[in-house]
Order: sequence, then structure tokens, then C-alpha cells
Amino acid sequence: MVPMDFLRQTKLLSFGYFIVHLVSLTIAQPPDFLSFRCQNDVGNYTTNSNFDRNLRSLLSSLDLNTQIDRGFYNISVGQPGPEQVNAIALCRGDVDVNECRSCIGIAVGKILQVCPNQKEAIVFYIKCMLRYSNRSIFGVMEDRPPSHLYNRYNITDVDQFNRALLTLARRLRSTAASGNSLRKFATGTELIAGFRTLFGLVQCTPDLSKQQCDNCLAGAFQEIAVCCGGKQGAIIITPSCNIRFEVYPFFGDTPATLQSPTLPSPKAPSAPPPPPADGKKSNKARTTIIIVVPTGVVILIFCICIFLKIQKAKEAVQTVDEIITAESLQFDFGTIRAATDNFSEENKLGQGGFGSVYKGTLSNGQEVAVKRLSKDSGQGDLEFKNEVVLVAKLQHRNLVRLQGFCLQGIERLLIYEFVPNASLDHFIFNQVRREQLDWERRYKIIGGIARGLLYLHEDSRLRIIHRDLKASNILLDADMNPRISDFGMARLFVMDETQGNTSRIVGTYGYMAPEYAMHGRFSVKSDVFSLGVLILEIVSGQKNKCFRNGETVEDLLSYAWRNWREGTGLNVIDPALSTGSRTEMMRCIHIGLLCVQENMTDRPTMASIVLMLSSYSLTLPVPSQPAFFMNSSTYQSDISSSMDYNSRVTNSSEAKTALSLTANEASITELYPR
Repeated sequence: MVPMDFLRQTKLLSFGYFIVHLVSLTIAQPPDFLSFRCQNDVGNYTTNSNFDRNLRSLLSSLDLNTQIDRGFYNISVGQPGPEQVNAIALCRGDVDVNECRSCIGIAVGKILQVCPNQKEAIVFYIKCMLRYSNRSIFGVMEDRPPSHLYNRYNITDVDQFNRALLTLARRLRSTAASGNSLRKFATGTELIAGFRTLFGLVQCTPDLSKQQCDNCLAGAFQEIAVCCGGKQGAIIITPSCNIRFEVYPFFGDTPATLQSPTLPSPKAPSAPPPPPADGKKSNKARTTIIIVVPTGVVILIFCICIFLKIQKAKEAVQTVDEIITAESLQFDFGTIRAATDNFSEENKLGQGGFGSVYKGTLSNGQEVAVKRLSKDSGQGDLEFKNEVVLVAKLQHRNLVRLQGFCLQGIERLLIYEFVPNASLDHFIFNQVRREQLDWERRYKIIGGIARGLLYLHEDSRLRIIHRDLKASNILLDADMNPRISDFGMARLFVMDETQGNTSRIVGTYGYMAPEYAMHGRFSVKSDVFSLGVLILEIVSGQKNKCFRNGETVEDLLSYAWRNWREGTGLNVIDPALSTGSRTEMMRCIHIGLLCVQENMTDRPTMASIVLMLSSYSLTLPVPSQPAFFMNSSTYQSDISSSMDYNSRVTNSSEAKTALSLTANEASITELYPR
């Protein structure tokens, strides 16, 4: 019969191991796959082509190779030419042979999965990378494009941290670049102000020369200022080199997570002392150890679980109050001045109510758009704060991406990704360039804008009202995909709020919802109204401004409404649209009229609009009369014939007398709702 004491001890040990296993699942490392890139501009291959057979032969030999014992491998298959496949595999310098082979084997399967038919591709894992191409890549230093991952925690003392990082970077670069043809790898540590340790790792593909490796690593470290400044850790990976730094140890036998500092593992109990001469005392000592040690481990792990739950709850509560730390996005003014050739007129892209926009090229070759806020703008600080805090948190393909900012003296700069095709108004309202926007492209632009607004209103962590949606704030990328820009007047809401009020109106007359223009009330339905105006402008190719139509004074909304009611909606369509689905065009006019209804509760939500645009089987409701409807010549005396409803009202005293709506009168309400 088994003694009860033994059963109790066994249950206690089993419970302890169960808790250890449970916590290990809670704080488990995420998969070590980092990123990939499929090079689409070098061509694709087809199944069973010579390139396909060469690639699969190469990857198969690489997967089955048992000689990968130095962490670096290169191979070519096929005759020299466009069908030849060249590959490089590299394991991290601190990874053992078995881990290296396993990682490369996984990468072989992954690269075919994520890049199924591209002639050039690369995949990155924490422990290895695999790359192939139809061109020669051996001995060629390539540091573009870089990929970034960073620790979500911020550092507290930027200067001390940066000094330690700079010292460590110089030392590791020199060590790695001086490596041999089998390994160019270095790890090291540096004290931060004498009380905390910074850990770093750098590596180049060994086929590079000493100078090539040093140049590649130097460029990778420069990327920190772009993506990860002010963060406790980051990893920068390029085709030819990679770097990583953290405030905790991550290299060695056990790779660490990229997302957050690793929790320290409980220390193993020290070995028990030699057994005493008395057997009974020895048994008692062993019994004490068996009971106390697991109990201590259980208590420690239980405390860790409670701590993790508390931290998670705190983060959930503080989500809305979180503000991007300035240091993580800040550029040096001299860097931006050099990138824009001292803000030369040749690099000037345009000018708006809050300043000028310049094209710039950073030292790494990256093109950016630099928004230089007006020095005499009384509300410049508010617009600056709004854009940095809001836009840096937004990640969507239909929103312009903020790369960083610069703040020096009276200079306030916002650095965005460069979008080559300028803004929508340069095309849609231009008699020549509008020909480039056929209906297929216009319909794609409408859908992209709608999805971007849906993200702002419902899908992002924060509910954001743009408040200045218009054609000049829709940028077009190289593929004519729309990017919503200019968040200087945006307002942030917590998710259960529906509307807000402001005592000072900002925005662009002609795109403003009536409840906002007349009473200062804004909501997601205010943006829906602006979208409706924009849709009608895209379909018609006309600005929403006043014009005389016989004895009647109309604007675009009135004109579209009257023609839709009379069954002559085709009159609204841009004559430049000689081809394309008339059904889709008429449906968009219908959706636009639903968006600009006077009663905000009648306007559809962004989710409904996206569904209307994608589902033709959905029956659309009948719209009511739009706001600001004009159908009588009696309105003529109240409207200035020279007023362009699509442009922001100027800062002149005359304009201020006519309307208290000026571009530079930003709302003085707090960033967060009251």
C-alpha cells in the first residue's frame, strides 16, 4: 500500500510541474519567422519551366545537405543565364549544427509558400535566412530593402542609451567585418550608465569583403533612427547583413522574443548538502527539500501569472491614453535639410494652409515627403501634435504612412512616405490628366478611400474622425491606390463615443456636413458626408462649387440630386468616361447622395458603404434631399460667385468677414474628448 505522505508529495510535485507547464505556455516564445520579400519586378516563372525545375532541385539539395556545419552555404543550379538559380543560406553565428539544418529546412518550405512563382525571394528567421535569385548575388552587398522589428517598450534615458549603443555598434562592426570567409559575426555587451547592460549582435554574409560588411552594418545601424529610435530593442535585417540589440541577453543557446523582454527563469535550487551520518535526519532533509522546493517554485510562478495579468489589464486600460514617444520618430533637422537640398524650390511639391511640402531623399536613398509647417501659424503646435500622435499609430494600405518628425527651434517638420502621383485633385479636376483615370481606376479609388475611412472609424485601436476629407487630401501611389493624408484636424474618440462638439470650425467649405458647419457637431457621419461629396466629384470630374444652370443656381450636390430624381443621372457622369460600367457609375451616384443627406442619422455607416460598393445584390435605400440644396435664383445674392467651395478659405480679413471658417483656425479643444 502506498503511504499517504508519498501520494501527497507526488500530487504536490505534479501540481508544480503543471503550473510550470501552464506558465511556459503563457510566456512562450512566438514563432521565429521574421519576414519575407518576393521580388516582383524581376519576373515570374511558370510550373515545370527550366527555372522551376532548377529551383526545386536547388532547394531539395539544400534541404538534404548534411554538410552545413559552418552556418553558410551557397549554391547555383542550371546553366548561366536567366534560368539559372543562385542561392545563399546563412545561419546565425551562435546557432549549433542541428538548429542550423532545421532552420534552413523550414526556410526551404516557407520560401515556396510565401513566394510561389517569383524569380527572386528571401525569407528571414531569427536563426537563419534563405535567399535565391536568377542573377548573381554571391559577393554582392545589398542593404535594400531593410526590414524592421522592434521591442514595444521605450527607453527612459535616450542620451545614455544612444551613447552605449554607438560604442557597442562600432566595436561589433569592426569585429564582424574582420571575420573570415566562413563567418562574419559578432556579439557583445555595453554598460548603460554603469547599472544596466545593452546586448548586441551583428552579422554579414561571409561572401562580403571587410569594407562591404562594414558599410552594410553602418547602413543598418542608421535605420534605427528611422524605425526604432527610443526603443529598448530592435532588429534590422537586410539581404546582406543584420543587427539586433536588446536590454536583456538574447544570443546563445536560447533565442529570445522580439516583442518584449524575456522574463527571468526561476533559478534552479542549489544542490543539497552532503547527507548527514544519521539516516533519519537525512530522510527528513530530503522530505523537506521535496516539499519546500516545489512549493517555492509554485508560489513564484503563481506570482508571475498574477503579475502578467495585472500588466495586461493595465495595458488594456491605458490603450487610449498611450502616446507615441517622441524620440522614437525624431529626425535631425540637418538630415532633413540636406535631404530636401535646403528646402529648394525644385523639391517643392505644393503648399497648403499649414505650410509647404517638399520631396526629400535620405542618405539611405529612401524618398520622403516633408511637410514644413508655417512658422507664423498660431496653431502649428496643435496640428503638429495631432499628426504625430495620431498618424504614427495608424497602419493601413489606404492611409499615408508617417515616417517621423523633426522639432528644432521654430521648425516643425513631418516626414511622410513619398507618394509619387501627387493628390487626386491634380487628376480629377485637370482636363488633360483626368484621361488617365478611367472608370476602373476611379472605382478602385472610391473603394480604397472607403476602406481607409472604415479603418479609422471602426477597425483601428482608436476611433478617429478625419474632419477634412477632400480630393487634395487623397494621395495616389505608383499604382494609383488612394492614401488618405493630412490628419492635422483629426479628432480622437474612445470607441463608445459617437459625436463631439467644437466651438471653432475647421475644414474645407463644400465638404462640411451641415451639423458641423452650423453647430460644430462632428461624428463619423461628418466624414461620411465628406466622402459623399468626394464620390460625386470623382464620378462627375467636377468640383463641388456654385454654378449657374439657366435661371437656377446650383452646386454639385443639387445638380446630382435633381438629375437622379428626374432619371437623367447620366448627365452627372464625367464625359471623359467613355468606357466603363454605367451601372457602377449610377450606383456610385446613388451612394454619394445617400452620404450627403441632411439628416445625419439617415446617412449610412462606413461598413454599409463598403458593403454597398462590393455587393451589387444589395438594394440601396432611396436618398432624401441633400443638405445645402439649391434650386432657386434667390440664392444668388447670398453666394459669392468667386468662392471656390473646394478650396480652403484664405486667411484674408475679407474672407474672415464673410465666413468664420479659416484654414489656420484649428480647434482648440483638447486632443482627447472631454
